[in-house]
Amino acid sequence: MNPSDSYLALDLGTTTLAGRLVDASGRTLAESRLLNPQRELGSDVIRRLEAARAGEGERLQGLLVTGIDRLLAELLSLSGRPRQSLRGAAAAANPAISHLLRRLSVDAILFPPHRPRHPEGALLDPAELGLDLPVPLYLFPLVSGYVGGDLVAFLFACPPPETTSLYIDVGTNGEMALFAEGRWWVTSVPAGPAFEGDGIACGMAATPGAIRGVRIEGDVLRLLTVADRPPLGLCGSGLVAAVAAALDGGLMDRHGTFLDPDAVETNLARYLVANGEGPSLRLYRDAARELRLTQDDIRAFQLAKGAVRAGVDCLLGRAKVAAGEVGAVILTGSFGLSLAPAALKKVAMLPENMVDRVRFVPAGALSGTVRYLLEPDAATRLESLVKSLTPYPLSGTPAFEKAFLHALDF
Repeated sequence: MNPSDSYLALDLGTTTLAGRLVDASGRTLAESRLLNPQRELGSDVIRRLEAARAGEGERLQGLLVTGIDRLLAELLSLSGRPRQSLRGAAAAANPAISHLLRRLSVDAILFPPHRPRHPEGALLDPAELGLDLPVPLYLFPLVSGYVGGDLVAFLFACPPPETTSLYIDVGTNGEMALFAEGRWWVTSVPAGPAFEGDGIACGMAATPGAIRGVRIEGDVLRLLTVADRPPLGLCGSGLVAAVAAALDGGLMDRHGTFLDPDAVETNLARYLVANGEGPSLRLYRDAARELRLTQDDIRAFQLAKGAVRAGVDCLLGRAKVAAGEVGAVILTGSFGLSLAPAALKKVAMLPENMVDRVRFVPAGALSGTVRYLLEPDAATRLESLVKSLTPYPLSGTPAFEKAFLHALDF
């Protein structure tokens, strides 16, 4: 491999498009992310698939390609590499985004039995997609209509498990895999965009100025921001930390309802404010802006974390594995930064006896696409991995609905 060669890795998420440019040794030359332009036709994949059936498929594909082009242009600019230096490109995406990119009929994944038209990995002609790439784009294989190439890429990035292990990719879709007694189980749950800072009153991506952490020091809420910039909004990891801090400080009950300030016995009560839109937690205020966590934000977070927790509980039940038997929990996603075990425990996103085994892997799907591009035997190993994954459909099942309702409280 030539040191001047570069390789493009893409994670095409429902809410966020992420990209990484690496050299032949795997060294990161540039990394960036932007919001998926398809959001203008729906914040979730179901709305986009329905829009595609209604005749908007070409527009959805065009929006996605526009986003990829913008992302690539930024990566090339940041790295100082020319477009012609690209020697390989690979992308991972969930089943819906994969079908929309390839302009495939979406009926196969929108309706039972939810089986993708072409689940195998594919080398796509960029000209047919409308992409300005000098090389074909490899699109990761799908497992089912609800488990996609993003989870496959995340698993591909990780070393083979040596013990019972749980892998969770937290995003608009919460995709997860359990390895137990030599067997893989995989599933997906609809978490919504809250973990990515989308749909939150002061939400934003994990860019400079995003609140990434909140902690209580005496009667003060201390904010940690990306790049130590003045607070501009709240990214996913900050959302988890803010909810945990509100619970820890006695500002919210276990059902997710903000308390009346008069019911709080500490000076933290001053962070609870109300206006015509209802009660909220004021995180920050200066002359230019006020950042609040609203009651609606809490509800959105409860739906997201409840879906993830219910998925974990159901997956463990299907494999007949107790939470205490899981030796490792590997977490990745788009919340921005690592989630503190104490915060995960406080918000009850995972079984309590699993929290101290959590390890965070940043940008897991991107790392998997990089590995595919650079490893000589990647295609063979990837094919073997995909064949070993057993899908377990959850969404809409009585078991999931029961677990979900139980998982809403903190």
